[in-house]
Amino acid sequence: MFSKIPVPAELPQHAAQTTPERPWPLRLLSAKIREYVAAMSRLWVEGEVITLQRRPGAKVQFFTLRDLEANTSITVKIMTHLLPATVESGSRVVVCAKPDFYEGNGSLSLWADDVRPVGLGDILARIELLKVQLAAEGLFEISRKRPLPFLPRTIGLICGRNTKAKEDVVVNATLRWPAATFDIREVQVQGAGAVEAMIAALVELDEAADVDVIVLARGGGSVEDLLPFSDERLVRAAAAATTPIVSAIGHEGDSPILDLVADLRASTPTDAAKRIVPDVAEEAAGIAEALRRGRNSIDLRIAQAEAELNALTSRPTIANPFTMVDVREQDLASLTSWLRSYTNRSIDAAAFDTSVLVGKLRALSPQSTLERGYSILLRDGHVVSRSSQVEAGTPVHAVLSAGHLELTVREVSQGARNV
Repeated sequence: MFSKIPVPAELPQHAAQTTPERPWPLRLLSAKIREYVAAMSRLWVEGEVITLQRRPGAKVQFFTLRDLEANTSITVKIMTHLLPATVESGSRVVVCAKPDFYEGNGSLSLWADDVRPVGLGDILARIELLKVQLAAEGLFEISRKRPLPFLPRTIGLICGRNTKAKEDVVVNATLRWPAATFDIREVQVQGAGAVEAMIAALVELDEAADVDVIVLARGGGSVEDLLPFSDERLVRAAAAATTPIVSAIGHEGDSPILDLVADLRASTPTDAAKRIVPDVAEEAAGIAEALRRGRNSIDLRIAQAEAELNALTSRPTIANPFTMVDVREQDLASLTSWLRSYTNRSIDAAAFDTSVLVGKLRALSPQSTLERGYSILLRDGHVVSRSSQVEAGTPVHAVLSAGHLELTVREVSQGARNV
């Protein structure tokens, strides 16, 4: 951008050309800054009105506009007739203004020509729009929500300094479970800087190894008071945490966006205390009831077993077990007698068959023939029935009716010989 304010020829023509030996005078720098600021366009800016004290009869009114989150502020000037009567300190507004730089003391301010209070409807509309966006990303899905531990080792608590919400959570949780331990972060929960403070506390507790659940607690308040709990940055930080988050903001009717992304929404800080730890009295009663039911069950099983045992022992076979043995003894004796009789008959039949076979065998045996003086000649184990089977000098074996002879053939006659 070409400068409209001339720079003396003896001075550097641009700020970047200045040196310790050739500096600009402060009046020139201020004029250049005023020139640059004056070139800025008119714009709308949002913030909170503070330090507004109307001066009766004055043509110009002054107030400070502070950022809704950061600790940043700027002075605003406006003609008295343009400042709405409804605007006061603490009002959330949008301002249409043009930046203005005053060379006398080097201050930057805004010359406003329109100031509009931000109504509750506008705030709620923005919250609803953010809800739609986060829901589309899946941050409210039930599947993302994690169950709370039955008995957390340490409970992380984020709350305001010396607030009733802190007392409600700590006192009620301790009444339910006296051994409950807390890691408490007392931070700013309303106004500028609240979101940053709560996010820092949330990150610290989420990184603590022994913290099993984190509770964000605050008492009731107006929609504007609870706005930090609908801030997108805090909501996303809660969604990114690995530790289960419990939202205990305001009263039953309050519902900031943090409630939707938290793993558990408690209607009040007191309700959160009841949800994060069990009641020691209820647990003791439950254990006692379980013991009673267990004993009753065992007694019933024993009684049933005794009844079954009595029924078994009353049976004849159990009452007098020798009866069964005696019956089996008689059966065994009968079977033994039958077996012996059957065996004897089988032996006699086999002996008769054997004698018959022996008679037949004897009738067919050559023994009787041998006893009449005949013999059987064998050569190499074969019967010699013809003279042609041997020759002179052939050794033969003679089987007699009693004994054996080893013979040698002296002469072979081929003709028949009558005996």
